[in-house]
Amino acid sequence: MDYNAFFKDVIDWIGQVNKMAMQHGMGNPSFWAWVTESTSALSQKYQDHRIAVKQMVMLIEWLEEVYEKGR
Repeated sequence: MDYNAFFKDVIDWIGQVNKMAMQHGMGNPSFWAWVTESTSALSQKYQDHRIAVKQMVMLIEWLEEVYEKGR
């Protein structure tokens, strides 16, 4: 696995998350649908390598924590 490419994609994804959260709001189901679809796509891009899957799960958990704190 190309770790540099993967972590660059993760950084880009975090930027996209910020845009989607501002555009749709974290309370909007379409935001969470996008999160689910995009994390799956990014994991699959790296053949569901264990580190890719774990990284994306951690980021979803982080987003859930941010959302819960903001409620």
